[in-house]
Amino acid sequence: MKQINDFVRFIQGQDEFIPDAHAYVLGHPDSGDLTLVDAGLMGKADYKIQAIRGLGIDPSMIRRIIMTHTHLDHVGCLPEIRQALPGAQVWMHRAEADPLESGDESHLYGMDMFRQMCRAQYGITEGAFSAPIARKLEGGETLDLGGSSWEVLHVPGHSAGSIALYNKEGRILVAGDTVYADYAIGRFDLHGASGAELYDSLMLLSSLDVEILLPGHNRIVEGLGPRYILETARQWEAYLK
Repeated sequence: MKQINDFVRFIQGQDEFIPDAHAYVLGHPDSGDLTLVDAGLMGKADYKIQAIRGLGIDPSMIRRIIMTHTHLDHVGCLPEIRQALPGAQVWMHRAEADPLESGDESHLYGMDMFRQMCRAQYGITEGAFSAPIARKLEGGETLDLGGSSWEVLHVPGHSAGSIALYNKEGRILVAGDTVYADYAIGRFDLHGASGAELYDSLMLLSSLDVEILLPGHNRIVEGLGPRYILETARQWEAYLK
C-alpha cells in the first residue's frame, strides 16, 4: 500500500496462479466520495478491503468501482467487492459492459484455453460476472472523482473496452494493461485485442504529459521520462502494425 499524493493511493496486487491486478483509490478522503480502480483476482476482496482500511480510509466512502477492462485478473473479485461495498456502483467502457451484462464472458478469459483452466482452478460458474453496470463510459468524459479531475481515454488494443484515466494536474496516468514499466505493453492476442489498435492507443497516450505511470501490473513509475510511452510504442511498432 502506498500513498502517491493527496488524492491517489496504490494497492499492490498479490500474484498467485495468475496475476492479480493492482488497484488504485482515487479522490481526496475528506470528500467522502472515493473511487476504486479495478478489483483484482478471485479471492482478493478481503485483502483489498483491508488494504483500504490500512490506508486510513473507511471502505464505505468508495462510491464507485471503475474497471480499466474486464479480464479475469482485474474483474475476478468484483462480485466479492460488490458484496462488501453494496453502495458502490460499477463503471466500465460500453464495449465490455454490454457483453458482460448479457452474459457473454469472452472478454473475461480472452481465449478458450484460459476459460477452461481458470474455471477448473477457481471453480467459476457460468454467468458469475453478469451484473448491471451503472455507467457505461465511452471515452472523452471528464470525471470529478472526490475533488480530483480525470479524463477517460478509450485505449483499445489489449481489449476492446480498455480505458486509461489521466489527471493533468498531477501528470498521472492510470494505464490499465496498455503500457507498463520497463517498456512492456499488454498482450494483443486475446479476444477483442488488436495490435494495430494498441499501437494507436500508445501513440495517443504518448501525447500526454505523464510524470507518474500507474499500470495494472509490474512496478509503478514516478519520474517517467517525457518520451517513455513514445519510445515504448516505437520498440513494439514492428510487432503491432
